[in-house]
Order: sequence, then C-alpha cells, then structure tokens
Amino acid sequence: MSARNSNANKAAARERLREERERQARRDRTRRQLVVAGSTVAILAVAGGVGFGVVQANKPSHWEAAKDAKAVTAPKNTSGANGTTVVIGKPEAKKTLELYEDSRCPICATFEQQVGATIQKDVDAGKYKIKYVGATFIDNSDNGEGSKNALSALGAALDVSPEAFSAYKTALYSAANHPSESDDKFADDAALLKIADSVNELKDNAAFKKNVESGTFDAWAMKMSATFDNSSVEGTPTLRMDGRTVTAEGSKNAPLTAPEYTAAIAKALAG
Repeated sequence: MSARNSNANKAAARERLREERERQARRDRTRRQLVVAGSTVAILAVAGGVGFGVVQANKPSHWEAAKDAKAVTAPKNTSGANGTTVVIGKPEAKKTLELYEDSRCPICATFEQQVGATIQKDVDAGKYKIKYVGATFIDNSDNGEGSKNALSALGAALDVSPEAFSAYKTALYSAANHPSESDDKFADDAALLKIADSVNELKDNAAFKKNVESGTFDAWAMKMSATFDNSSVEGTPTLRMDGRTVTAEGSKNAPLTAPEYTAAIAKALAG
C-alpha cells in the first residue's frame, strides 16, 4: 500500500467518524427535546386532570341541583307553592288526615300493608281526605337516592291521576316490592317501572315512563321533601288531623294494625 493511499484512507476514516459524531449529536439533541416536550405534556395532563377532578368534586350532584332549582315542574293534581300540596279524596270531605311517609321507611311499609286498605276504604267513603307529605331523610343517612327517586316517580304517577298515585304507593310499600332499609333499590328507575307494571293506569304508559326516566319531577320531589323537613314531624309514618297527632292507644306512635287505626281515627274524627 502506498503512503498516499494510506493517508487518503485515514483522512476518509476521520471524515466518516466526524460525520457519525455529528449525526449522533443531532440524535441526542432530538431525543432530549422529545423528553422535555413529553414531560411538559405529562405535567400539563396531570395538572389538567387534577383541575378537572377538583371541578367535578365541587360540582353539585344531580339531586343537589334539583334541590336548588328555581323552575319546578309540578305534577298535575297538585296545588300550593311548587305543587307540594297533594290532597287525595273527595273534595266535600270535611276532615283531612295528614300522612307523612318516606318511601324507603320499613315501618311505613308495615303501616301501609296493615292499614292502607282501611284508609283507602275511608277515603272512598268520604270520611276524610288524605294530605300526603313525602320525606327523603333515609337517603340522607346513607347517601342513597331511593327515597328521592321514588318520590319523583310518585309525582309521575300523580300526574296520571290521584288513583294511579294511590295504587302505585300501595305497590311500592307492598311486601313483594318493598326493600329492606339498607337496600337502595328504588334508586333504580328500572325497578320503579317494573313495580308500576302492576298498576293498570301506569303499565305501558309512555308518558309516565318518560317522566320517571327523565326525572321530570325530581325538583318537585326535593321541594316536597323540604316541606317535610320544615314541618315539626320527626319520623315516619306520622298521622295528623286537626293539628293533632293520631297515635295508637297508649302509644306515641302511629297505629300499625287496622283495629288500632280504626279506633284512633274514630277518636280523631270525633274530636
């Protein structure tokens, strides 16, 4: 090999080495830029996620929003502020029995199962009217939604007719349908609609179904619940007539059997 060729080869090798170093340097710069850019995006994503999480956490729940709603759609067959006065029975009936119930209340279920038929018979006979006040305090104790959702569904039934309301309330409290207090079954629209199938006026009723699923009367339910909260009533079921609480003989509680109720209501009507 000549000295000239050897020098030329060495020079070419040095040039290739220089070019390779420059390419490697460019690759390193590009990689660092991508790492920095990726880190920035990740930081922004985390920050954005935290910000979104904070906003969502501070966003009022559906029921809180319904509670604060200014515009309230009230069911038909109601009266008073926001439609929270619900009176069932013959207009000419002189006496009015106030009935305070929570849809998830197990004692209310017992009361309705044992006494409901007697009440309906008396109302049909015109002995008195029923003024219904719905409560949702059981939801508050376990962060549930069943009391509120069932009350809204009762509003949807009332929008159909007072008779549908009464029949649906009976169905909700029946032994076959009423859940234990710890079971938030009524939070599920499908469960409420399935129970409604047992009521002739509500079965296959598209308007009723739409109102339940869309929560048409959710705000009304919350206003009704506030009516209970603003009363002096502390528990359910509670019955009042002429401002006085109707209780079983020798008790401070509502009568839970038909004979006890008949005796108590006769006394209330006489008074």
